[in-house]
Amino acid sequence: MSDANRMKPQTAAKKLNIYLPATPQDFQDTPLTHDEFVALQADPPEWLQTLRREGPFPRPEVARKLGVTITALKANDMDQPLTATDIRALLEDQPEWLRTARTSLAANRGNATS
Repeated sequence: MSDANRMKPQTAAKKLNIYLPATPQDFQDTPLTHDEFVALQADPPEWLQTLRREGPFPRPEVARKLGVTITALKANDMDQPLTATDIRALLEDQPEWLRTARTSLAANRGNATS
């Protein structure tokens, strides 16, 4: 299969919701066929299971886990990959910006469904 028919590692990482620089070098260097990508989803190797469980997580996943927007992360200099431990610590002892951003997003979501 030609490279034109393969998924770039960056695209695969985004679809898998993982942080590309934290993946094995072989994954970062090798475009995937559709079948290889489906196999990763169906039967994730240990490294993928660990990344999904412990991170570091990419920005959209950090925002989702914290219950805030990516914009809120950027505005508070938190626009970086975080681990599950980092996220747990932030949620357990929420700084003011996090409380405010979570409340704001929850209110916006409530207004969107009304």
